[in-house]
Amino acid sequence: MLLRSSVVVLSCAVAAVLSASPAQATPSSGVTAQVLFETTVPAVAGSSAGTDLTLRRIEIAPGGTTGWHFHDGPVYAFVESGVLSRTLQDCTKAVTTAGQAITEDHGSDHVHEGSNLGTEPLVLLAFYTEPEGKPLSEDAPAPAC
Repeated sequence: MLLRSSVVVLSCAVAAVLSASPAQATPSSGVTAQVLFETTVPAVAGSSAGTDLTLRRIEIAPGGTTGWHFHDGPVYAFVESGVLSRTLQDCTKAVTTAGQAITEDHGSDHVHEGSNLGTEPLVLLAFYTEPEGKPLSEDAPAPAC
């Protein structure tokens, strides 16, 4: 009887864990990107991995969004045309206009979403410095704003 009760309790616990729905990432929309340059800088003494360097031209259509995401390494971007509207992890808003540059904080505690709230296409030149083998960005759930 004790064994049977233990199996029932364990089964219920496993079902509860497996049925819990994790927070969902928000997909991008209206975003196209072209890789202009990419290379890997080998690890140097004292480092365990190299660094992937990537330059991309990103276009976000009017009404488009990157979806919520974060980066594992620093990202430096230049707004070539249009206006980049970002919502940051603390729900504050940041606006960057054509001719301006930004540096994005990195790590899973720095989620953000980029949007084009204007009527013209938004064009960015983004330079990623990610740890070797990491993706350019990682999807993340939206914070409770």
